Amino acid sequence: MPPGLESTAQVLLETLTLFVLLVGLFGLIVPVFPGLTIMWLAAVVYALIQNARGLMDGWDWFLLVLMTLLMITGNIVDNVIIAAKMRDKYVPWSSIILSFAVGIVVSIFLTPIVGLIASPLSLLVVEYIRVRDRSKAFDTTKAYIISAGWAFLARFTIGLAMVGLWMLWAWL
Repeated sequence: MPPGLESTAQVLLETLTLFVLLVGLFGLIVPVFPGLTIMWLAAVVYALIQNARGLMDGWDWFLLVLMTLLMITGNIVDNVIIAAKMRDKYVPWSSIILSFAVGIVVSIFLTPIVGLIASPLSLLVVEYIRVRDRSKAFDTTKAYIISAGWAFLARFTIGLAMVGLWMLWAWL
């Protein structure tokens, strides 16, 4: 490939990869959107293309492994934070799973924003039916919303770290 065309292809590859990384990062706002996984897939495609061009070294593979570990950790920690907070309030797994399921189904059939609202509302209804105490049901729902916020913060921080690692890899 001629040098000018090669550098143009590299700029295009880096631009598209960064675009997908940013879509994944800002997609993390929607809990059911697999933003970290999409970001990781963008990095894997970037690595495979770079490797085919003979441009991957040990340091590059190391950064991809770090991004992989961050993606796995982020996908696990998200659910652990929410579930742990809910279990602290003695919410049964059935209520937690039902709330997650309602959020996902509503997000698929309507919009993710409506799913964000439907999930805690379904928890409120289920917990009110279960305990017959509006105050306890509201406390449970409040705990869910707070834990969802912490989970988002954790996922977003991990996503920022993944973007930073990719920038280090691609541009240094």
